[in-house]
Amino acid sequence: MNRLVTASVLALATALPAQAETFRWAATTDPQTMDPHAVSSAPVLGFLNNVYEGLVRRGRDMSIEGALAESWEPLPDGAGWRFNLRQGVTFHNGAAFDADDVLFSYERASSEASDVASWFAVVSGVEVVDPFTVDILTTTPQPIFPDSIANWMMMDSDWAAANGAERPARDSENFATRNVNGTAAFMLQSRQPDLETVLVPFDGWWGEVEHNVTEAIFTPIQNSATAVAALLSGDIDLIDPVPVQDADRVDAADGVHVLSGIEARVIMLGYGIDHDTLVNGEDNIFADVRVRQAVAHAVNVPAILQAIMGGNAAEASQLVSPAMRGYSEARADRPAFDPDLARSLIADAGAEGATFNLSCPNDRYLNDEAVCQAIVGMLSQVGLNPVLETMPVSNYWPELRADNYDMYLLGWSPGTFDAEHPLRFLVHTNTENLGTWNFGGYSNPRIDEMLPLIQSEIDEGARQAMLDEAAAIVQDDAVYNTMYVQPLLWGVADGIELTQRPDNFFILRWVTVGAEN
Repeated sequence: MNRLVTASVLALATALPAQAETFRWAATTDPQTMDPHAVSSAPVLGFLNNVYEGLVRRGRDMSIEGALAESWEPLPDGAGWRFNLRQGVTFHNGAAFDADDVLFSYERASSEASDVASWFAVVSGVEVVDPFTVDILTTTPQPIFPDSIANWMMMDSDWAAANGAERPARDSENFATRNVNGTAAFMLQSRQPDLETVLVPFDGWWGEVEHNVTEAIFTPIQNSATAVAALLSGDIDLIDPVPVQDADRVDAADGVHVLSGIEARVIMLGYGIDHDTLVNGEDNIFADVRVRQAVAHAVNVPAILQAIMGGNAAEASQLVSPAMRGYSEARADRPAFDPDLARSLIADAGAEGATFNLSCPNDRYLNDEAVCQAIVGMLSQVGLNPVLETMPVSNYWPELRADNYDMYLLGWSPGTFDAEHPLRFLVHTNTENLGTWNFGGYSNPRIDEMLPLIQSEIDEGARQAMLDEAAAIVQDDAVYNTMYVQPLLWGVADGIELTQRPDNFFILRWVTVGAEN
């Protein structure tokens, strides 16, 4: 993790220019919602970290630091954690923040309607000790619990009640979908979904101001050529990402440069393991582990990295990268590219010539559609007949949740920077608040048994042994075909100082416009 952070963080100058500025930035994906509990995806959580805050947050180096809680400590006998809240904090509408808002935010975020409910699977309750002290009770000792709630954002209970937003609207809309009342350094001035979102500084913010931005304008630009042109013309100050094929040209252009790093996101293929049939009504070939293993051997990951990613990514063998806590050295090698073995496994499974759907987003991950097109060719060469279907990410997640796919592309960045995180979200049996992104319906009693033990184990050796076992199960069962760790490529106008974090969250309060480079 230290290597990853060192490569990704730029120091911010201590002296800020007196002149305040408008800052404009663009990304391929517009946040689906302004509700911090409705959608657990990086474009949503990353954007909302500018307007909402949690009890804790991650700093420039990804370490956990206080936000709306000034301090925290474990309760006796591993019963949970006590959080001592910051006093004098107000929401953007002027309402005071206190422990009742924490209790409400817990009830809201852990509800059945929430997409982040799995963060609280180990929580048995929240108790208000006094207006500025809360106890979060857990079913077992949870040594990394503060890390797991860095993106749990606090909402004003009165504001939510007054506007009918007591619960998230994951698959529909309510007042919180397009409106914001947070406590963070920026507040929402206007919102036009898929067109433009404007943020302005919150004068009543409790923290120390380190930016000089007076207006921040976000524009989603799906077309990469359009985004590059906007950066080079000076219409945009930051684009994320820079297309791999344009990185050298952008970096050589006057007035701009490319900021590169390694993201904490692993790109993988998933399967509808529990589907009765394929989308076309035929028998589900992916219920057979041999077919999933065949895909792992058929996909030429080194070729993808060289031809499509320009050598800017690294192979991945498991659900987390080597920079993450709990990475299994015992499972460092991914399945070898072996098309002959893939053909043999497909033949053994009786899947030769099978036609199936491969679903991919075309605006979520770096070169996502191009990667999927390459995979179609590779799978065709070993006797399968994939049919590619691409779509914007705003349509993609609903399609996956509705099981309208056979095989799909997924990227996962562990919010805790720990190998426990994807086990909880992607591998555990899908229950009320666990396995919430386990679209394929994989279920393994041993994984389910180990997860609470991994979460509560304090001895690092014993914990790693369980994580090693879990990594072996996931790899042997080919639950996912993990391919590579996605690179970070941002195009930045000269004179902009900012921090590029490995979670790919863009934090406005660290931006200086007009700095000397």
